Amino acid sequence: MIKSAYLAAALLAAPLSLAHADEGMWTFDNFPSAKVKAAYGVTIDKPWLDRVRAAAVRLTTGCSASTVSPEGLVLTNWHCVADCAQNLSAGGTDYMKDGFLTDARAEEKQCPGMQAEILAEIVDVTAKVQAAGRGGDGAVFAAARDAAVAAIEKEGCAGQADLRCQVVTLYRGGEYKLYKYRKYADVRLVFAPEFATGFFGGDPDNFNFPRFNLDAAFLRLYVDGKPARTPDHLKWNPAPPKEGEPVFVAGNPGSTERLLTVAQLETQRDLVIPVSQLQRSELRGRLTRMSEEGAEQKRAVTDPLFGLENSFKVFFGRQFVLNDAAFMDAKRAAEADLRAKIAADPKRAAEIGDPWSDLAKTQAAYAELFVRYYQLEMSAGSQSQLYRYARTLVRGAAERAKPSAERLPEFGDARLALAEKTLLDRKPVEAGLEQLYLEFWLAKTREYLTADAPETRLLLGRESPEALSRRLVEGSRLADPAVRKALWDGGAAAIAASDDPMIQFVLRTDPAARDIRKVWTARVQAPTEKAAEQVAAARFAAYGDTVYPDATFTLRLSYGKVAGWTHRGVTVPAFTRFAGLYERATGAEPFQLAPRWLAAKDKLDPAGVFDLVTTNDIIGGNSGSPLINARGEVIGAAFDGNIHSLGGAFGYDGALNRTVVVSSAAVTEALTKVYGRAALVRELTAAR
Repeated sequence: MIKSAYLAAALLAAPLSLAHADEGMWTFDNFPSAKVKAAYGVTIDKPWLDRVRAAAVRLTTGCSASTVSPEGLVLTNWHCVADCAQNLSAGGTDYMKDGFLTDARAEEKQCPGMQAEILAEIVDVTAKVQAAGRGGDGAVFAAARDAAVAAIEKEGCAGQADLRCQVVTLYRGGEYKLYKYRKYADVRLVFAPEFATGFFGGDPDNFNFPRFNLDAAFLRLYVDGKPARTPDHLKWNPAPPKEGEPVFVAGNPGSTERLLTVAQLETQRDLVIPVSQLQRSELRGRLTRMSEEGAEQKRAVTDPLFGLENSFKVFFGRQFVLNDAAFMDAKRAAEADLRAKIAADPKRAAEIGDPWSDLAKTQAAYAELFVRYYQLEMSAGSQSQLYRYARTLVRGAAERAKPSAERLPEFGDARLALAEKTLLDRKPVEAGLEQLYLEFWLAKTREYLTADAPETRLLLGRESPEALSRRLVEGSRLADPAVRKALWDGGAAAIAASDDPMIQFVLRTDPAARDIRKVWTARVQAPTEKAAEQVAAARFAAYGDTVYPDATFTLRLSYGKVAGWTHRGVTVPAFTRFAGLYERATGAEPFQLAPRWLAAKDKLDPAGVFDLVTTNDIIGGNSGSPLINARGEVIGAAFDGNIHSLGGAFGYDGALNRTVVVSSAAVTEALTKVYGRAALVRELTAAR
């Protein structure tokens, strides 16, 4: 098992014919239809791809979804709307604990900060972007590239307020594509189960199987206050899936690092993951302690603790893979093979140079700068909403005064609307959490940079992390969206005149963060991107377009089949059933059933399919992706991977890696017999 998984990771640098069956997160404009036809006898043609693309949804909160009715109804995961449910809870109402149910459209509530996007068009802009940086180095290279990208994005969606344009980097600089998305800024919650149902089994069951999670939820897209028209939706199939049937996952995998060089992987193993994991571990302890202080604290902490524990387990798996000598040896062998192929062609070798050595040299600068960059820029403020609001306001005021091409990329004209929405949407701010996050970040910065570092003195002055975080949170008025809007609209003058302590704190400290970002861009980001472009050119020269790009939270399609697996003599079946849910329930968290489910036990078919596993290749960001059969019908929603898939950032093993899915059969059964959502079921089945 171990060897085959690691070998599969390394074979990503090899021709497609050597890659493992069912491997790949493929772009819609380079899907291996012939290979699928040969493996499964299924024809995936352009009309099929176009229909699925038009129904696939990206949620800017980091998940995937799909339209499943002509009136903007969207299927996703419960955990993808948990933050929305928590934000909508108020006045003694706890939608996380009790679930969110609606009987009429008027009861559907807007999710703060959430935007949905459907990919409408892909345009190749590789030549334009690569030409912009040609001949430049460091900051000059980065600035030229950023300016070109900003101009392409602005021009691509000029005069089209309902579109958002994004230049996507593929193959780590080998290709650049302009993705045009139809955006929906009004996304409302329709249905979400209880926490105990959506995350039954909690952290112990997370990334494992068998599973018994109804990790499904429904949203609705609105335009001008009315449900959006989505005629290209996926048809809902409530029938249970069959073992061995071919299936597809259309979604937005977040990030993989399968194309990194060995030197880059070593930096992840030795520096990036250990630093971030140590902090996740300590923060998890602080959140757990807070959850034990009372019912209100537990409510406030439930969703962020769920997300943090999930991330901790993900990166534990990544560290485990990178620590294995067999994996790293296989990666070295694959890299040596690619370099040998290029060296065998003197003309090609002269054109490409030695980007592998360039990337190896860049790792020294990475190691030198990473901790400062991580503390002052990447994780600044930890997860504090108030800090994020203040930084967006301060930076936004400064950046909007410049031409779009000269701004920080996140404030370019094409990206401003989403930045503004995220800033101004009404979201509750939990003061206790805010103080915990800020105190933790300030304490870790002092610990990592030392008390004598000028950046530490700048952040803290003569205050302690505890006192400063308390003063900032208690004195800030940025929890009020009206205050944020006045500052955003008022621009630099309003920011300068503000006496809000969080605004003043960011005004005083942000120059140091900007400074390390500039140095990082010049010494790490720019040379990495430049060398990675040449590695991509080498890969194209050796293997053509028969390899797929790393995941970039953009639309991809994976293929596979419904199948369990065998490991160390134990066979895990492909399906779980309703009877297993009640057998697994203990009455104590995290195996405690919600009251509705206890009451509905005798109504449910004990043999009905609940969750299932498939061989599809996915990663974080695919959460909520529709599982689609060969006819283009939705038969479930992907919500997890099994424990063997935790190294999926670096490779895929079709014998063991599995996607975990909640079946549409289980969702239909639960909506009908547990929740009594007859109208929702009618809408789903009428769309057939």
